[in-house]
Amino acid sequence: MWQWLEAVILGIIQGVTEFIPVSSSGHLILAQNFLSGASDHLFVQFLDIGTTLALIIFFRKRIWRIITDVFVHRNYRLARNLIITILPAGLIGFAMAGFIETNSFFGNPLVVATGLFVVGFIMVILEKLPKTSYVPNGERLPWWRALVIGLAQVFALIPGVSRSGSTIITGRLMGLKPAEAAEYSFLVSIPIMLGVILKLMLSDHAYLGAHLGAIVVSNLAAFIAGILVIRFLMGYLSKHSLAAFGWYRMGLAVVVIAIVLLVQ
Repeated sequence: MWQWLEAVILGIIQGVTEFIPVSSSGHLILAQNFLSGASDHLFVQFLDIGTTLALIIFFRKRIWRIITDVFVHRNYRLARNLIITILPAGLIGFAMAGFIETNSFFGNPLVVATGLFVVGFIMVILEKLPKTSYVPNGERLPWWRALVIGLAQVFALIPGVSRSGSTIITGRLMGLKPAEAAEYSFLVSIPIMLGVILKLMLSDHAYLGAHLGAIVVSNLAAFIAGILVIRFLMGYLSKHSLAAFGWYRMGLAVVVIAIVLLVQ
């Protein structure tokens, strides 16, 4: 019974924190350490299935417009920018996948807390930082700004940083408004996550078979929570900044560090 309850809890955490820029991997590592005393990086990766499906369903009309732009209207600008942004983290993440899965650094609560605090602080001061000239959407980004967003996304390989957090912050600095930066961030994540899922299916099918029930339950919870959270976040960022999420991240980081120091 506890196994299924833990699977649901982890799925909900994934669905909520994958899109709200507070670091899904960081929260899942902390939750696994709290619930079972250790983190399981492979299980965390398999939870991308539910949230990736949620993104595809939510942005299905936008994805279809990108496809028709490319193949019907021969408008490649947004597709080009998405590819440029995807490549740095996609290539480095693929090359380092084995190292990330086995190195204890990527499951360390203090590493998570550090990432939470640093990125949280940037979120709080973000609106006071200098920005490049305004652009209305990802299609209008110059190629070099798309590349800067992609390079920033590499830091999200560190737990606690947040993939959506790093790309939304950098998108904002590159001239996008918060909601447009979030949409661009989510569109970028779909091909990356599909690549991660494909790699998992090919290389870790034995793990999937051994934990199939828990993975299915977790992903169902992640999908439902993810759909609801994407809808909330897109509405919230159309009127607000990232500051509230930054304060939350810093507060959680302080709590995590205090707990780690107390139990050592």
